[in-house]
Amino acid sequence: MFYDEAIITVQAGRGGDGAMSFRREAHVPRGGPDGGNGGRGGHVILVVNPHLNTLLHFQHQRHFVAEDGRNGSGQNRTGRSGKPRYVEVPPGTVVYDAENGQLLGDLTEPGQQLIVARGGRGGRGNAAFVSPTNQAPRIAENGAPGERRTLRLELKLIADIGIVGKPNAGKSTLLAALTAARPKIADYPFTTLQPNLGVAQVDEVRTVVLADIPGLIEGAHAGAGLGIEFLRHIERTRVLIHLIDGLSDDPLADFAAVNAEMRAFGHGLMEKPQVVAMTKMDLPDARAAFELYESEGRIINALRLPARAVQPDERPLPVIPIAAATRQGVRELLTRAVRVLDSLPPPPSLQQPSPSVEPQPAFTITREAGGFRVHAPWLERKVLMTRWDLEDAVLAFQRSLKESGVGPALERMGIQPGDLVFIGDYELEWTE
Repeated sequence: MFYDEAIITVQAGRGGDGAMSFRREAHVPRGGPDGGNGGRGGHVILVVNPHLNTLLHFQHQRHFVAEDGRNGSGQNRTGRSGKPRYVEVPPGTVVYDAENGQLLGDLTEPGQQLIVARGGRGGRGNAAFVSPTNQAPRIAENGAPGERRTLRLELKLIADIGIVGKPNAGKSTLLAALTAARPKIADYPFTTLQPNLGVAQVDEVRTVVLADIPGLIEGAHAGAGLGIEFLRHIERTRVLIHLIDGLSDDPLADFAAVNAEMRAFGHGLMEKPQVVAMTKMDLPDARAAFELYESEGRIINALRLPARAVQPDERPLPVIPIAAATRQGVRELLTRAVRVLDSLPPPPSLQQPSPSVEPQPAFTITREAGGFRVHAPWLERKVLMTRWDLEDAVLAFQRSLKESGVGPALERMGIQPGDLVFIGDYELEWTE
């Protein structure tokens, strides 16, 4: 099986705790606060490794954790930041948030990086809370938790030219003839079970990347066989070489069937220019079939394929006869495909959807058995960062409840001393 989709979980590092400390020196009986801040937690970062071409390695490891930040200490020493966790992915990896389907990034260039989980902020030490009215604060913060995400990775191979056709049409043989790729080749359908990439030398300085897309069958767009996995990779290609098996019982029907699957799948596949070739011309029966169809009219015209799916200037091209095993016609086919490729505008990149500008409520409150639950991500984070062993920190949290409107809202709902308030995993008792 070709591994072109994976689900992974990433956990960024927690921020280090801030320190509560006072300077202690000889002859300085009341040294000022010198508690340093905690270090930031490490990010989880996806990075493109050009030597990878599948997502197979995620079958063995699916959970990735970055390092926590270190705690701050006295003498205003800030804790060391946690080391980031780098996760390697192949070029062509599209990254989605598995929970809501949001597109997070499209990784195509070698070395390209994407932060997918940010490390938590380090907690502030008491030196950060000094103010004109409080010269000796007894307050510090815990570090904030790092982001945790479940990601869906989808691989779409990046190639200039894709080679498509029915099973056993000769796609792998053509790829081997044009490039240094050595795909598995045999004389039976479905030899190719995963896309293969190869680099073809156009001239002394120019190369193009070709992808051999495994054969498509009827129903591929609906998931028959491995159809959807293979059709996905055609999205990245810019020009298609469409091979017709010269030994097929009905070459025109094969050509129409593959185009029908691409049209049904959508995603602009039928808008891609096609250069069409009939294969196996070194065999008499295939040659006879080609001459018969040529005498009856061009295959493209016979099938009434939209001209824009043949080439940009809308002039139908004749089908090219080739014999990949003997290299007959393969350079002409490549030259024509490259000429079409060069006539196309630059490819568009995937765009991340614009975030909604609709304002979201700062918090919501619901009644639960035994108390009230406050739903607010910012407040859940604040609870985790509060040092409950420090009275000043607890008082600061209570002030934030009042200033944010959560406290007054709870009072309007009839909260009484002794009632429980649930925030995240914490249970707090309400007091006057």
